[in-house]
Amino acid sequence: MLKGKNAIITGSNRGIGRAIVEEFARCGCNVWACARKENHEFEEQLALLSEKHGVWIKPVYFDLSSEEAVKDGFKQIHGEKLPVDILVNNAAMGYSGMFSLTPMQVVRKLYEVNVFSVFALTQLVLKKMIRQKSGSIVNLASVAGLEAHHGDVTYGSSKAAIISLTQNLAAEMAEFGIRVNAVAPGPTETEMIVQFAETAKGRILDNVAMGRMAQPEEIARVVCFLASEGASFVNGQVLKIDGGKR
Repeated sequence: MLKGKNAIITGSNRGIGRAIVEEFARCGCNVWACARKENHEFEEQLALLSEKHGVWIKPVYFDLSSEEAVKDGFKQIHGEKLPVDILVNNAAMGYSGMFSLTPMQVVRKLYEVNVFSVFALTQLVLKKMIRQKSGSIVNLASVAGLEAHHGDVTYGSSKAAIISLTQNLAAEMAEFGIRVNAVAPGPTETEMIVQFAETAKGRILDNVAMGRMAQPEEIARVVCFLASEGASFVNGQVLKIDGGKR
């Protein structure tokens, strides 16, 4: 579905981000795979994926909590003078805790990664997409940004900001041929879910009609669809991937 396209994917080294890279490569898409720290094993895995699917996958390293680092990372991509057809804003920090007991430095750090880095990178990429008069942006939100959950004030509000960004930016960018959508995963089998106690995970699954967590590749397939021409008239949507509610 994405043959010959070029995509930037953040948080590419694990979890949902890693699954998105694999799915995009399988669908014929070239990828700038963004991660925070250099990792030789990660690069070896990307090389194997690249060879298997006949695409190029290039690691790009930068710290999303620093606006200057985001700019430097994008300069590497921009310097290649290739179209950027797709941006997937996937990287995020997780957090669960009573808001009244959450230090403000934790709130600020989470917003730097989950919100401000998305704003900064998206602004940079849009400059290219507007000149191209085409592009697709897919943001990773969360059901936590749509629903009330105990202990989710900080994380949930950051994802609500991403949902608002998606819907408003979609209206603003449509005239330039740029679509903006989001997915809102429910509980997904990733390292982030390990933060929750076993009892908390049990309570979460009690509300999932399908009675299980999503697998990262199930999220990745929906992201791939939204990024593709198969979703050419889908714009400003937030698609829940939560297995249904009991």
